[in-house]
Amino acid sequence: MTTETPPRRHDLARPVLEDLREELERYLDSSAIEAIERAYRFAAKAHIDHRRVSGAPYIEHPLAAAISCARLQLEVPVIQAALLHDVVEDCGIEHDEIATTFDEEVAILVDGVTKLSTLAMPPTPGSSGEEEVQAENLRKMFIAMGEDVRVVIVKLADRLHNMRTLDPLPEPKRTRIARETMEIYAPLAARLGIWQFKWELEDLAFRWIDSEEYHRIAGLVAARRATRERYLVRLRRQLEDALSGAGISAEVSGRVKHIYSIHEKMRKYADDGKSFDEIYDLLALRVLVEQREDCYNALGVVHSLWRPIPGEFDDYIANPKPSGYRSLHTTSYWSATRPVEVQIRTSDMDAEAEFGVAAHWRYKDGKALAQKDQERERLSWLKQLLDWQGDLPGAREFVETLKSDVFKDQVFVYTPAGEIKDLPAGATPLDFAFRIHTDIGYSCVGAKVNGRLVALTSELQNGDVVEIVTSRASRGPSRDWLNPALGFLKTHHGQVKVRQWFRRQERTENVRRGREELEKELGRLGLKLKDVQATLLDVYHHSSLEDLLVAVGGGELTGHGIALHLASMISSEGEEADDPVPVIALPRERSAIGVYVLGAPNLLTRFANCCHPLPGDPITAYITRSRGATIHRSDCHNVIHSAEYERLIEAQWGSAPGTRYPSLLSIEGWERVGFVRDISTVMADEGINMVGMRTDEQDHSRVVVRVTVETDSIEQLQRVMHKLDGLRGVLGVERQN
Repeated sequence: MTTETPPRRHDLARPVLEDLREELERYLDSSAIEAIERAYRFAAKAHIDHRRVSGAPYIEHPLAAAISCARLQLEVPVIQAALLHDVVEDCGIEHDEIATTFDEEVAILVDGVTKLSTLAMPPTPGSSGEEEVQAENLRKMFIAMGEDVRVVIVKLADRLHNMRTLDPLPEPKRTRIARETMEIYAPLAARLGIWQFKWELEDLAFRWIDSEEYHRIAGLVAARRATRERYLVRLRRQLEDALSGAGISAEVSGRVKHIYSIHEKMRKYADDGKSFDEIYDLLALRVLVEQREDCYNALGVVHSLWRPIPGEFDDYIANPKPSGYRSLHTTSYWSATRPVEVQIRTSDMDAEAEFGVAAHWRYKDGKALAQKDQERERLSWLKQLLDWQGDLPGAREFVETLKSDVFKDQVFVYTPAGEIKDLPAGATPLDFAFRIHTDIGYSCVGAKVNGRLVALTSELQNGDVVEIVTSRASRGPSRDWLNPALGFLKTHHGQVKVRQWFRRQERTENVRRGREELEKELGRLGLKLKDVQATLLDVYHHSSLEDLLVAVGGGELTGHGIALHLASMISSEGEEADDPVPVIALPRERSAIGVYVLGAPNLLTRFANCCHPLPGDPITAYITRSRGATIHRSDCHNVIHSAEYERLIEAQWGSAPGTRYPSLLSIEGWERVGFVRDISTVMADEGINMVGMRTDEQDHSRVVVRVTVETDSIEQLQRVMHKLDGLRGVLGVERQN
């Protein structure tokens, strides 16, 4: 027996058909192998003209994915789907052709993997489009996994080969793919219990995320291999002799820890002030026994032989991990200061630990084992996640919930009825309450752990029995629950639920606040909310005005930002409000001051002193009897209430670079020293000329400053009004007629 059990060749960046055949011959008969090779020939023909970025034949990629699936000893349709997973997207092969050439099951699996590769969604305004698409792709992947987990196993095999062949890609893309793999795909493989994928994905991602540290650790491990071998030979023989003496039939082997796990171990030891030379629990033994009861008997032998370290024992047989992983873990001192880690399990448990959920499709005696009940049980966490995803506001929230609530280390606690619940390590009784039911979380006023009242911020431990105390008189969640420094909620799911509660409670108030803010900002442009409502809903992708007002009132959008955007649209596109009166469309002529008056070329024009229109304001021309046309804002009182409609003609702004236009502003505020000076400073900073100013004192120490200014556009005027509104003591700024 070898001391360390080395993995089979996993450097399959350049696989060949013989590699696949070698794996298949371990568990399939000749007819099954021929069916898979037929899929290989079909894929090779479809990809005959395709090359990867490295220049290698494209068929190497699906072949490598199929080899990875074959190592899990998966059934024939899955291996065929791995070989064919890119022919639909890249080669234009139709679903029906795959179903006819092979069968419908293979076609459905190929379709599932193809959809995971072609998902897309429009980016949310203000966010990174690429990040949003990636988040949505991940969300859809988990939905697909709920329908058929084999689709995601093929996707993991696909990602594994992509990680092996990252070298030709540019550095930013390599790093992005590596981080996504470390944060999502490696933890997903762990949750599915597919250890073979998990450790290699972690090592490959670590290599690109921190290349220097990866190679440093690899060198340290290689340099100490001879010493580790010597210790393992000694420890294995001692344990084999002790087990044999106790009448326990067992197979003992050394285990190779992978580089990323050593990195994590080194970080933990560094916190304790230890160096790599002091990490002796890099030594690890695995004991395989025949029966479940032999696991506990073997554990007794280990603890009799070597002194166990307190707190370093885990029973994953009585309390399996959500992935279905079962084993006993213990760490003992084999000398005064040197520990060894020992894992004990049966051969069946070992197969499940290595192959995870894929073990349910492994072949035995030529037939696939699809143990549906066990499959559903070990994927119960996925069902919970899919139930949550409908409540989460977006794909990014879903991914954050994955990272914080699903992929972190878990603790296993019980309800008073004995139902087991898994939560991320560090979770609190309040997190547990929201895991049971949202309403229980909202009405939670206390908690008992193992029969004793505890604080809602207490950290739960493995095996705790948790009872939630609720009250109908509860006023609902406290805002303190969202304060990370106070430690009430550790799960992203619980935090999302509390935010949703406050959003519902605040919706009415946000509508009121948003309407007030938006009407104020639009009023500075001389616009009314009802007139621009349709435009705003279209620009900001809201289905109703109420939703838009909630976004403004809640701070997701600002009235100032909306008004600036609208002003720029009006200035650049020449949009107008509805005409006050119907007019006949006539050819447009350019006037001398940059205004188009329909059907009246070279008409003498001037601006009305009553409303002082600016470029960007909707305007109307009033034809006088002796002085040409007067240009008014379309919402001007004198236009709206004019008794001579026949004198009103449509007008539009033209281009008059360098032209400035007068406007009258009214600034109300508390009287103080420096008030007028601050107003003048804002005007000067914006490059605006003040041509007149009058100050009127009001009651109760209030003052109104009326300023006539010259600006080049409504956008510039709106910008300076916003700055004036922010001055100390200013109560309001209005544009006046």
